[in-house]
Amino acid sequence: MQLCLIGTGGTIASRSTPAGRVAAVGVAELLAAARAFPVPGEARIDCREVGLRASFALGLPDLAVLAAAVGEALRGGADAVVVTHGTDSMEETAFALALVHADDRPIVLTGAQRPADDPAADGPRNLAAALTWAAHPAARGHGVGVVFDGAVWPAVGVRKTDTLAPAAFGAPGRGPLARLDDGRVRLIGRPPRPDALIGSDDLGALPRVDVVPLYVGCDTALLEASVAAGARGVVLCAFGAGNAPPEVTAAVERLVAEGVTVAVASRVQTGATSAAYGAGGGADLLRAGAVFASDLSPWQLRLLLAAALRRAGGDRPGPWGHAAAPVDRAAGAAGADRASGAASILRAWLTGAGHHDHP
Repeated sequence: MQLCLIGTGGTIASRSTPAGRVAAVGVAELLAAARAFPVPGEARIDCREVGLRASFALGLPDLAVLAAAVGEALRGGADAVVVTHGTDSMEETAFALALVHADDRPIVLTGAQRPADDPAADGPRNLAAALTWAAHPAARGHGVGVVFDGAVWPAVGVRKTDTLAPAAFGAPGRGPLARLDDGRVRLIGRPPRPDALIGSDDLGALPRVDVVPLYVGCDTALLEASVAAGARGVVLCAFGAGNAPPEVTAAVERLVAEGVTVAVASRVQTGATSAAYGAGGGADLLRAGAVFASDLSPWQLRLLLAAALRRAGGDRPGPWGHAAAPVDRAAGAAGADRASGAASILRAWLTGAGHHDHP
């Protein structure tokens, strides 16, 4: 059994300083600390470092570098890859890796809520559990997962659910894949695993997709500003099961006709979206051409929509994070066709992920 352990930084690799916590602990030192707990004894573990940064400072080019490192490890013969990562954006990194990972070998992310120099640091135990899951035969075919506080969570649907507590992650409305106790694995579920959607090189050049929050008294200013800034797609962080003020719904209908893909997630943490209400609500959003994305978080849906646009060829002329020309509202049918293609890809991916009841 050959495992590759990749370090990226985060709290698990941080020490406290007068200026705040700073990532400073290399991955080999993290592994040494994890050996205080049960770690697969038969495994050869190759340590690699791709960065020492807080996860809130990462960008999509960083995720592309990480995905390339994971791919290199798998091509080099690793049976599984474990990544130490900050918790703030772990749910997005895990999902991004799931969008590009087509191999049966597992990719496992873990981290910590307390820094490495804390007397009660949780990083070593989490890392030992992540290595245990990565080496377990049952992990094959599960794709990308997050191991934290004794639980294994699927990348699709995982969220950080607590800012400070050791049990920091969950998958609201879903549940864990497995639990780990003192080096033992208890299997719980096996959700459908959708196909990879894009290649790892695509992660650094995804088209811009913005998340637009809806709230009492909101108007269309943020929606229009996103498109003016070059967004090819927009995720509405909508009320309840997927509702919007009538003014926003009217703007969505116009933007979809102009070639902007609009997807709907809920600002509620648990539960799926549903196109149930008229008067500008979900039923009207659906008729306007928006795509409802079941129970995906706005942050994971943002990545999925960007990948769907990339797959559909709607990512030109500017990559995410760089200057991009506003959508050409005179593009007419061509723009609408591109948006329709991305929406179809998004719906097909959701079906592959087990969401057969999405509108």
